[in-house]
Amino acid sequence: MIEARDSGSARTTSGADGKDDRPAGKDPRGGPRPLLLYGAAALVVVLAAVGAGAFFLTRGDDPKPVPRINPTAYTPEYDGEGMGAIAQRSADPRAVTLDEVFGADTKAVRGNGFSFTLAGTDLATDCASATWGDRLHQELAKAGCRAVVRGAYVTADHAFVGQFAAIDLASEDGVRQILRVLDPATASGFLLPLRASGAPDFAPGFSAAYAQTYGHYAVVSWVQRAGGGNPKSLNEMINASLPVEKPADFVWARVQMADGKDGK
Repeated sequence: MIEARDSGSARTTSGADGKDDRPAGKDPRGGPRPLLLYGAAALVVVLAAVGAGAFFLTRGDDPKPVPRINPTAYTPEYDGEGMGAIAQRSADPRAVTLDEVFGADTKAVRGNGFSFTLAGTDLATDCASATWGDRLHQELAKAGCRAVVRGAYVTADHAFVGQFAAIDLASEDGVRQILRVLDPATASGFLLPLRASGAPDFAPGFSAAYAQTYGHYAVVSWVQRAGGGNPKSLNEMINASLPVEKPADFVWARVQMADGKDGK
């Protein structure tokens, strides 16, 4: 894992109306967000891992194999600050839905010079069908995985693609364990990238993922240059990931409801 703190560059995430929904320079919980290291030297180090290749998985009657890809760069955030009200699913038992996660303000998202359009969505109640890796499957079952919600994003010029995922688990402790297991260093497995009509498939090559603890949800934003080409810098990847994580706002609505702040 390669991680660094923000050096002061502006970071914003906006919905389709262009309004900034989050404080500049901070993550949704209000703290400084970790950044992947950037610059030529750091990129050379990470690129050494790309040559490991990727495996493929054919599912059902789909003749095209789904790539079993690990991100080249992976940054987890474990603290879950501000999410105590839904640290346990028992306090937030309502099942997640696609309409809830991918509302109108997630269809077109932009920030930091990137504009993405939502190209496809999926909700899997069989968590193993949206992920790969025996150990990851075992840990998801142990953590009480109830659903994996995924969305595929693409820029207008098809130069960048993004994947959003929210994993519904029984507790915040289970989320932290899943974030540890998702680390490519454990060789335990990862999310299967969602295919979507009109968007290039995620490909073996360079990609970067940022995983966060959102109460009893694990949230992942995962981006790459279409085709898996090398980025200009890792900072480019983290900037691209910010708008892709816009759908995670649904969790904050659940926190407000659990706290009794929804006005009902």
